[in-house]
Amino acid sequence: MLDWPSAVKNVLGFQCVECARHHQPDAVAYVCSVCGGNLDVIYDYERIRREFTRASLATNEDCTMWRYRALLPMENDSPVPPLPAGWTPVFDCPRLATESGVRQLLIKDDGRNPTASFKDRPSALAVVKAREAGASVITTASSGNAGIALAGMCASMGAKSVIFVPSSAPPAKLAQLQIYGAHVVLVEGSYDEAYDLCLEAGRRYGWYQRSTGYNPFMTEGKKTAALEIAEQLQWNPPDKVFVSVGDGCIIGGLWKGFSDLLRLGLIDRRPQLIGVQAEGAAAIVDAVNGDGIVHPGPAQTIADSICVGKPRDATKAVRAMRDSGGRGLKISDGEIVAAIGRLARTAGVFVEPSAAAAFAGFVKMSKAGDLDPQDRVLLMLTGNGLKDIHAARDMLGEPVRIHPDVKELSRLEHLL
Repeated sequence: MLDWPSAVKNVLGFQCVECARHHQPDAVAYVCSVCGGNLDVIYDYERIRREFTRASLATNEDCTMWRYRALLPMENDSPVPPLPAGWTPVFDCPRLATESGVRQLLIKDDGRNPTASFKDRPSALAVVKAREAGASVITTASSGNAGIALAGMCASMGAKSVIFVPSSAPPAKLAQLQIYGAHVVLVEGSYDEAYDLCLEAGRRYGWYQRSTGYNPFMTEGKKTAALEIAEQLQWNPPDKVFVSVGDGCIIGGLWKGFSDLLRLGLIDRRPQLIGVQAEGAAAIVDAVNGDGIVHPGPAQTIADSICVGKPRDATKAVRAMRDSGGRGLKISDGEIVAAIGRLARTAGVFVEPSAAAAFAGFVKMSKAGDLDPQDRVLLMLTGNGLKDIHAARDMLGEPVRIHPDVKELSRLEHLL
């Protein structure tokens, strides 16, 4: 059995996002004990406000996600993985801004995290919380990146991980999982089926559960990207943030981060959050643009990381888009593939299909004339392109091939 710790100093409890019931910090493990809904972590903002200020951050030399310990559900002395997750760069893309008719286009490139995806953030926090609970094994369901991130963080801390992955996961992601020493369970089925098996395994064997949309602390790890964006932009958030959506936890985490900063008085507004899904896996966007109710169904898209038919953090995602005044967009696999190439050739950033979905959504809104010329826009790019090269290779021709002969150089004159 896991030894669930009592509350950390800055956490008051939890609130269910479905039935709104409050729970004491030591009264629940993962989800609402009444309705089974996902939970929000509720903080003692008055206490945090005294120690978490712009001035304190300005003198903080920790350039990782742990610079925000005061706003995370952990004690100050909790050991953290040595892999330096977070504090990824935000940079300008003036060419794309001009082409798209906006004042400024920014990129937050989380492909620069240690295992090359956004998922290093929540996985790092999962390892911390698992240690606090005395867990010897940590498990998660993943289409690839979340499991890879957990495996890498566990490897750095000497912990054991068991990762449930659909057998359709890209070979590069499977290789990365295995090289970190994870115990990989390939499920001959969908991500949603792997998820359900993982939850049952965690319950049966007492493994610590990291899975998105079940462990409330994963939202807290993901919100660190929003904290960074605000601080890196001198506390002047962008007008719009585009992010790809699968289970919904990333966009929900961004909403939580900006909301925490607003509550603390560190920013004066939240950006609009624009969630982008593939047409073949768009349950959350359909809910946002409809009656708010998510209807699970089959999922199919080239973007494996957002290929989710039964999104597990849908309520938080719908809330994020609606409460921020944002919206949901659907894009085709063709638009995703085109976005990979255009982003690489105009900004020098190579991303996997799921990350490219955010840029594809931005391009779609730009072409439709739905962006204000004065908008400052940020793209939240969640994974490196080397995670899945098949989509990129399919759009490329063969390179010029020549013999090692000076005479052959004449064949290159068309490149001038």
